[in-house]
Amino acid sequence: MSILGNKKYEVWFLTGTQNLYGDETLRQVAEQSASVSKLLAVNIDSPVEIIWKPILKTAEEIRQTMQDASGNNNCIGVIVWMHTFSPAKMWISGLHALTKPLLHLHTQANSQLPWATIDMDFMNLNQAAHGDREHGHIQARMNHGRKIVVGHAEDVRVQRRVSNWTRAAIGWNTAQNLKLARFGDNMRYVAVTDGDKTGAQIKLGFSVEAYGINTLVGAVEKVSDKEIDALVPEYLENYDVVPDLKPGGARHESLRYAASQEIALRKFLNDGNFGAFTTNFEDLGGLKQLPGLAVQRLMADGFGFGGEGDWKTSAFLRIVKSMTTGLSGGTSFMEDYTYHFGPGEPKVLGAHMLEVCPTIASSKPRLEIHPLGIGDREDPVRLVFSATPGKGFVTCLTDMGDHYRIISNEIEVVTPDAPLPKLPVACAVWKPLPSLEVSAESWIYAGGSHHTVMSTAIDMEVIQDFAEIAGVELLEINAKTDAQTFRQNVRWNSVALKFQK
Repeated sequence: MSILGNKKYEVWFLTGTQNLYGDETLRQVAEQSASVSKLLAVNIDSPVEIIWKPILKTAEEIRQTMQDASGNNNCIGVIVWMHTFSPAKMWISGLHALTKPLLHLHTQANSQLPWATIDMDFMNLNQAAHGDREHGHIQARMNHGRKIVVGHAEDVRVQRRVSNWTRAAIGWNTAQNLKLARFGDNMRYVAVTDGDKTGAQIKLGFSVEAYGINTLVGAVEKVSDKEIDALVPEYLENYDVVPDLKPGGARHESLRYAASQEIALRKFLNDGNFGAFTTNFEDLGGLKQLPGLAVQRLMADGFGFGGEGDWKTSAFLRIVKSMTTGLSGGTSFMEDYTYHFGPGEPKVLGAHMLEVCPTIASSKPRLEIHPLGIGDREDPVRLVFSATPGKGFVTCLTDMGDHYRIISNEIEVVTPDAPLPKLPVACAVWKPLPSLEVSAESWIYAGGSHHTVMSTAIDMEVIQDFAEIAGVELLEINAKTDAQTFRQNVRWNSVALKFQK
């Protein structure tokens, strides 16, 4: 049962004006703002419902509406538009009261000017060209994080950009309400998977809660044969199951144990309202297998996951997955594992020990069992597949000690150059932009993690918008990246961030 798409999201459409214009003009402002709001509402590609609110004419109305938006659990952000001239000092207390993301839509009711009939009544009604500049000034002076979109609401590009921002707002709402269950600690001596969990909660909202691995062991032991019997047929129907794992096969009990892990994990996470979790192969307690199949299926249902106790990647995966609701493509926990330097174009082979999400699979996954050389447990069951080719990105959230940093790299997922008959795990092969050399040099210079979130479902603009909402540094590697310039940007960012403290 997917945890994606089960929440009602609203974005409030707010229109600024003032009482100066009189009742007739204000009536037209209200009618036209409602039309613009409706035009966006029916054309955005997002699970968010855009809700039109009465036009705002005074500082008191603005403040009250912002307080209402901040206190409404369904409201995840506001869109503001200054249809006429709305003096910006009226907005100061309201902007101070707002705790939700804000998009400033710089538009107007009409796309074309009625050249032959323009008079002062038309000019007094359609003042966004300078009204929005007044509003933009106060936002800039208050250093208020926001997104600005310019253009008519009928413009497909405007609709796409608003859609992307609403998905980033979903991600922020997810972060603010996310609980993560961490079974055991992170892998010993590893730096990048560690970090300041309290600092993350202060900055990004999500909480990380620790549980001993034997809490999970106890939950697995409570799973009944009846529950396992009900789940196994789902495996047989959805995957190409190797004969040894089928009923009557020599390794069928291993499949049943994997099913008990999924049942126990799912129940624990749902009962505790957890949207993400981690495990660690170095801390398995009484578990007979490292959870593989269970983790893969839970990720497919929208849960975040990070291997070796990597709570940042787990939380970020859940956040990014929430942004993808209703879209094609997939999103998975990933790791840069090994390289193909040539012949031909250099590529990355991404994989993990077991835990890659089947939402990225190019064909029906195979359900297999293989030895795992680490962890000192029985052979774990896992889904094996290759990723669907397509454009996407890999991204990570890192703790730099004095601030958080998101690093993203645009990629093209490709078909492997040759079959991988002996690779016992799911994988993705991709060409990083602009090249493996520039990508890896820039990523490493920025201190990026070896664990990432890989997605082919959303536009990179969504990550840009999320970073802006969160107030987190974003470093992007794409087709235009030059390694030397990128390195300089990292240095300049470090200086700028110190002055912001």
